[in-house]
Parts: sequence; C-alpha cells; structure tokens
Amino acid sequence: MKVALYARVSSDRQDIDLSITAQLKALREYTSRNGYTVVKEYVDEAESGRSIDRPGFQSMIATARQKLTPFEAILVWKLSRFARNREDSIIYKSLLRKHGVQVISINEPVEDTPSGKLLEGIIEVIDEFYSANLSQDVIRGLRENASRGFYNGGRPPYGYVRVKVKDGATSRTKLEPDPKTAPITQRIFRECLAGKGLKAIARSLNADGISSRTGRKWGATSVEKILHNEAYTGTMVWGKRTKNPSQIINGTVPLRTEGAWPALVDGTAFTQVRARLAARAPQVIHPREVDSPYLLSGIMRCGVCGAAMVGQGSGHRYHYYMCSNARRKGREVCPSPILPKDKVEGFIIDRIKSYVLTEENLEELVRLTNEELCQSCSENRERLELIQAQIEEMDNRLSKLYDAIETGEFKGGELAPRIKALSQKKEELLQAKAHAEEILRYASVDMADPKVVQDYADDLRSLLAKSSITEQRSFLKSFIERIEVDESKAKVYYTIPMPPYSVSEETVGVLPFVHHG
Repeated sequence: MKVALYARVSSDRQDIDLSITAQLKALREYTSRNGYTVVKEYVDEAESGRSIDRPGFQSMIATARQKLTPFEAILVWKLSRFARNREDSIIYKSLLRKHGVQVISINEPVEDTPSGKLLEGIIEVIDEFYSANLSQDVIRGLRENASRGFYNGGRPPYGYVRVKVKDGATSRTKLEPDPKTAPITQRIFRECLAGKGLKAIARSLNADGISSRTGRKWGATSVEKILHNEAYTGTMVWGKRTKNPSQIINGTVPLRTEGAWPALVDGTAFTQVRARLAARAPQVIHPREVDSPYLLSGIMRCGVCGAAMVGQGSGHRYHYYMCSNARRKGREVCPSPILPKDKVEGFIIDRIKSYVLTEENLEELVRLTNEELCQSCSENRERLELIQAQIEEMDNRLSKLYDAIETGEFKGGELAPRIKALSQKKEELLQAKAHAEEILRYASVDMADPKVVQDYADDLRSLLAKSSITEQRSFLKSFIERIEVDESKAKVYYTIPMPPYSVSEETVGVLPFVHHG
C-alpha cells in the first residue's frame, strides 16, 4: 500500500509529544514492518492541532484530492497529530474517504467497523477536551501567579532584575531593584518632575556616558516608555495586551496587583509625571492636514550615521537641517553639520534648473523614455498572450465543472467552492488583461521638436519656482533619489543617469552652508 506520513508538533509550550524526528522515525519503522511504500512525508512544525490552517496539512489534503491520488492512506503517530478539533477531524476524514484515503494512527489501531469508528471518535473527543482544558488550566495558573505578585516571565522593566523565591516546594519569580540601573530610572523620573523634556533627559544620560538596556544611546522614545510604565510604582499589571478577554478565565482584564515588588517611584510622583507628559503631548493632526515647510524632508540624509536630516527651527527667523540622531540624542552622538534651510534648498533648486532642466537633457530623457516604453510594450505583449492563455484555461476548467453538474456526476453544492475560486481567478485575469491593454495604448512619447522641449523646460523651471512645497518636493523626488551630507561634502544621487556625462551622482562641498555654533 502506498502511504503518506504526517508529523506535527504544537506551538503550545505544554506540548510534550514526540519531536518531528522521533515521529517520522516511528512512522518509517511501522511502514517497513508492514511493507508499505512511502510516497511523501508532510511536516508542520510549531503548528497547533486546533486549527487546520497548517501548510503541510493543507498541501497533503490538496494532494489527496487529486484525480489520481498518489497514496491510499495517511499515517500519523497519534490521531491528535492529525487534528485536535473534533469537527475538523470528521470533515477532513470524510473528505479523504471519498477519495479512497484513510487515516491510520500507528499507536491507536482501530478496526474499520462500527465499534472501531466509535472508539476512534472517543479518542478524538478526549484529545479535543485535553487541548482545550490544558489551555484554560495554563491561563488560570498564570492569573493566580500574577494575583500573588509573582512575575510571569518576559524581560523585566529597566531598573529591575528577576530573582527566584521559594513558594512552598515551588520556585517562582519576583522582581527586585537592580543596584546598577534602579538609580538611573529614579533619576529619569526626578528630571522629568524638575521640568526637563524627553529629549533633554536623553541628552543628559548620553552626556554622562550612561547606556540604555540595549547598550545604545538613549532617545526620547526609550525615556518615554519608562515614564509611562506603572511597574515602577510596584504594581503588577497582567493581561493588558490580551486581544481575547474571554481567554482570561474567571476574572477581569487586566489584572492589577498593588505592591507586587518594591517601588522605585511613589504613586504621587508617577501621577504627576503622567500629567506632565499629557500636557506636553502635541495635538494629533492627520499628516494630510499639515505639511512640512522643509523642502528636502525625506530626501536628505546624514552621511555620517545614515539618519534622516530633519528640520529644526530657532525662533521664527532661523531654520536649519540637522541629523535626527544629533537632534534627539545630542551632537556628541553624530557630528554632522547643521545646514541653513534657505541656502541648502536654494542651492539644490538652482542645481536642478541649471544642470537637469536643460534642452539637451530633456531631449535625451525623451529618447530614454521612448526606449523604455518600447521595451515595456514588448514585455506587455508577451504578458498579454500569457494572460489570455490562462483565461482560456479557466474557461475550459469551468466548462468541465458545469458539465459535471449537468450530467449529475456531482452536485452543485459540492462544486460550488471550486467554481467560485475559478471564477474569482478568471476575474483577476480579466482585470490584468485590461491593465496590460491600457499600457499598450501608449507606445511612445513624441517630443523631438526643439520648441516643444524648450517650452517644456520653461514650464518645469516655473513649476519648481512657483508651485506649492508639496508639488516641489514631489518634483525633486522624480529626479533626485537622495542627498547625503557629511562634515565636508554633499553627494546628490539622481534617479537616472543625467546627460551629457551620464553620471548618476554628483559631489559638492558644503562649507558655504555649514552653520558653526
């Protein structure tokens, strides 16, 4: 008999069944003893048996449903490896039987008799009950653990360390202040109460050579996370991120336990900090409603550390670009220069006008565009032929399914899902065909007339000078991929090679723009 082997291990930590390797070894030995031929092996690692959304399982079922099924049986180590959901087990075993495929458990042999099927059903019900009951028991245990102030696991908050304590005969986890990092946490809260902002606190920590948990420099975000964490008041909050509250058995979500561990900050100070942060929070405005006044935002990057160059205002008169790392963490983190906004933007605009928007360049760009479009058209014709062939194949397959319904070979309900899937695929192909045909309508761009090119260049220069900053930024991005600035030079990367020398990048000095101080 030709058979397929199926092995699975659960994603649940409580799964203590055999490993994939051990399951396959036992299955192969069983087939050898019985003289079976193994056609294929299917494996699902870290996949729960309570769901049938498993890649290996679905591939196995699809193969079994082929017109010429390559195997007569599926061997599993236990029936729970096939499915732990009774409904799924019944549906898929019934489906497999219609294709002449049976499911065999090598450790739970059952006869193909009414009593044997009853025994198989009892085994599956027990497996399903075990899986569901185990999940509830684990949640109850975690909840009870948290209610008594024990730590359920994960990385402890900065400023604390995990310690093992005895709870009768069991060893559990508590949190204790870390002698090295607890004073730093308390310092962050003190500086916030003293009126310092998040960036100022981060800069002061970096200036004193104090590293964050990851060993990197402090930033406003990492400081803010500490100031918002209620754990520093000694409060355990468990179940806060639970997406399905019904899974928290016999209780509310989240569970709060006061005095779970020694506090680093008293409750009054924590409340004051939260109030200060809320008062300083900027009003949330959708990006579409507010536009950055900095033309090179999203285009210019720091050549020293790779971070974005962002706008920085000094009063209402002076505006600059500076490295976002230097802005958030201090200049000692990144020494890249500060660039006056008007000067650097004016230079880039003038460069585009005089270097890119010339008649010679635009004529060359038209030629390159035509070549690109011709190549694209050729590729789209080939793609269109392929799409048409696929549409004809879908029509052929749908016709066969309709014939099967008309002849009574299959009922409409049995074939309805397949017909729906093929119809959706055909609709997608028709949309792709329409898109390819639309592209083919525009075969080339004819702009060889010098007068037309001259007018086009004038229009583009006018657009760059008079349009809104959003339009100007979009226009620049069509020619400039990025600008990198370091302590001595700025390098401009173009999106396509720029005639007449076909260079893709250009380097210029930044000394005239550098703001010292």
